[in-house]
Amino acid sequence: MPFLLLAGLPVAAGTPSVKVAAVGTGTASIFDEDMTSSKELIDVAFTPSKATGKVLALELPKHGNEKSTVLYPASAKASHDIEEGLSKRGFHITRLNTYTTEPVQHVDKKILQQALSASVVAVASPSAIRAWVDLLPEPDTWSGSVACIGETTASAARKLGLRNVNYPSNPSLQG
Repeated sequence: MPFLLLAGLPVAAGTPSVKVAAVGTGTASIFDEDMTSSKELIDVAFTPSKATGKVLALELPKHGNEKSTVLYPASAKASHDIEEGLSKRGFHITRLNTYTTEPVQHVDKKILQQALSASVVAVASPSAIRAWVDLLPEPDTWSGSVACIGETTASAARKLGLRNVNYPSNPSLQG
């Protein structure tokens, strides 16, 4: 989202030096693509050693003793791990809920039956696993496996009562 906001800056705004911290390399990679002439505004200055909000909050470099300001565009449904972790370290955080996700309310019965017959369901966010569980006719009896993008999503799956939950040690699509 920061890219979209910055691409809309009027010429009169000049070319501010904006540093971007991305939770993971997948997000950081969108800034490597030659998408617009505003590319020069974006400097992916930091990605944490592990692609989680908690690790980003622990590892984001702080410059000097002054209170660094962080603009944090996020999903309205995102956890508060990043802002809480950075605040504890003395950063000033401004969170902008720039988007949200809405779960599907209905799936064609035939398509749902096909999905239920899959041995593994792959999910990339806690909201995706919540939406999947809400679609299950009997969540307590579903015995399929879940492949989660990372530990945060796996934790959400377990909290929802799913048992066969797997995730890579380093969150990513490759993992």
